[in-house]
Amino acid sequence: MPKEKWSQEVTEHSDALDLEAGVFTKNDPGEIAKSLKRSAEHSTRRKGTVLQSAMGMLTFYINRAGDNLSKADRDRLEKAKDELRALFEEKERA
Repeated sequence: MPKEKWSQEVTEHSDALDLEAGVFTKNDPGEIAKSLKRSAEHSTRRKGTVLQSAMGMLTFYINRAGDNLSKADRDRLEKAKDELRALFEEKERA
């Protein structure tokens, strides 16, 4: 069995967040954002704010996937960043 890349190991077993399985493969950017937000809110190991933790994991995934992401996948994940920011702006207004 081939050895996993370190980035895959971090994504699957992050010490910062317990991620929902398949979170980055969801079709809906809003669902990706909501899942990351839930994971960050429930984590007792995060080092920054909930938004920083969720955004950091999403950015980490995008950066590590690099050229392996199709344009459509990259666009979907970038849209998830916007959705994530919107979720927190919504929370601040409430």
